[in-house]
Amino acid sequence: MLWFLVVGVIAGWLAGMISRGGGFGIWGDLITGIVGSYIGGFLFNLMGIATYGLIGSIIASTIGAIVLLWVIRLFRVADPAYKKKE
Repeated sequence: MLWFLVVGVIAGWLAGMISRGGGFGIWGDLITGIVGSYIGGFLFNLMGIATYGLIGSIIASTIGAIVLLWVIRLFRVADPAYKKKE
């Protein structure tokens, strides 16, 4: 159970660094990584790729977390205050 949480935090932090340029805090990283681990495991299983060990789990979880963040950004409403000035 402890390794699952460690992998979740690492994967969430890596996904935040890759897709946004920063982490989401310890709880945000943990939730992103844990949900990403399920998504990554599902995607890797669909492709017939097996991951082994700690490094394989981190890679699959990070890829799943990046996919999760990408999907969230597809459906997120743009903030009107963030509009580009003309």
